[in-house]
Amino acid sequence: MQDLTRRRALSIGALLGIATVTSAPNAWSWSSAGSIAGTDTVTDPFQVWDPDADEVAARLLADGSIPSVNRAWDSWVRNKDALPSGMPGYLTSYLEEVNRLPSWADPQLLAASEKLYKRLNSYLFVSESLGSGILSTVIPREARAVYWSAGGADMRDRAAKTFTFGYDLHSPTTWQPSGFFVVSANKTRLVHSVVRNLLVTSERFMETADQPKPISNGDILVTFHSVATVAYNNMKKWGIKLSAEEEAADLHAWQVALHLLGVQRQFIPASWAEARKQADQMLWPVVSPTVEGTSLATTLLGYIEDATLGLTTGFVHEMVRFLIGDTYADWLGLRNDWASRGLIKVAWPTYVAFREGLSPVVPDGLYLFDQFVRGVAMLFLNHGTSPTQTPITLPAANRPGA
Repeated sequence: MQDLTRRRALSIGALLGIATVTSAPNAWSWSSAGSIAGTDTVTDPFQVWDPDADEVAARLLADGSIPSVNRAWDSWVRNKDALPSGMPGYLTSYLEEVNRLPSWADPQLLAASEKLYKRLNSYLFVSESLGSGILSTVIPREARAVYWSAGGADMRDRAAKTFTFGYDLHSPTTWQPSGFFVVSANKTRLVHSVVRNLLVTSERFMETADQPKPISNGDILVTFHSVATVAYNNMKKWGIKLSAEEEAADLHAWQVALHLLGVQRQFIPASWAEARKQADQMLWPVVSPTVEGTSLATTLLGYIEDATLGLTTGFVHEMVRFLIGDTYADWLGLRNDWASRGLIKVAWPTYVAFREGLSPVVPDGLYLFDQFVRGVAMLFLNHGTSPTQTPITLPAANRPGA
């Protein structure tokens, strides 16, 4: 049964243009020759975590510093901001080491990524917030880690924080002193470490765990592929023209982002071709429905279907089907709406072409798609109260009852 599920997942991935093989190796085989490290070793990223950040997180939990750190973080939001006072010395020392770009970051490519994302923001909102957001619920490890953590009990807040990370990465000022992303990435890295320390104390989570602790380098890479590699393939599929420099800039922004999240250089793909090879091995073979993931998807879709957005359940469900495919949508119990499906299939390519200046034809769904993009963006940015930011804070416990 597992083999059949794996074959079906790979088949739907191939149909979506996001998988290129029909079977996956049983053991990790991707070589770091395809990484930015450029070495030639085979190391399983699912057995690599983030020891320095994890040690800091363990100390924060042990000495009860989480509330005071969260208060201190209120004043630390922009890349140019000094590290705040009010934090334990060991946390300050750690952040002094990591709160910077790596030496190999390319300023020209990062500047090019800011320009690119200004153009692609609307499509990325659709691909990453709705498509990848719901896709994450059929990634078993991610779904269970999210569900049993504190964020799983308040998915609107958790989704807002995740959306802020993506919003900051795709900002026209991402890497500039006035941008937010370097700070957001370092906060997110510590959130991962705190959750990593907390979830191993959850009986309910550990009952289904197949690792000694969650959120390994491999798991972070799986998320990267479900967001960035899927978005890259969607841009291709939707006919959005990207120059070689733009493709390189997009990838480089994510390479730096992965570094800031604690992923080792030996695992960070050096090209989109290598990224696709990784995804074929680590993402598509593992997708599967879970009780936790289905619950999260229902909750997330409920927010998007809020009547204040003016979006019908049928349209939202069909937009998800368009983005992730019928197989995964069926796993999650999404309904069919044939009228909305017909509109999306015809009007979305026209909408993209119109927005890209490739067609003078105004699509029938122009207002609907514009409303959809704005609504999803605002919904997940600080519960609709901020156009740009949701504070990223450290949890102090797991989901109640975990």
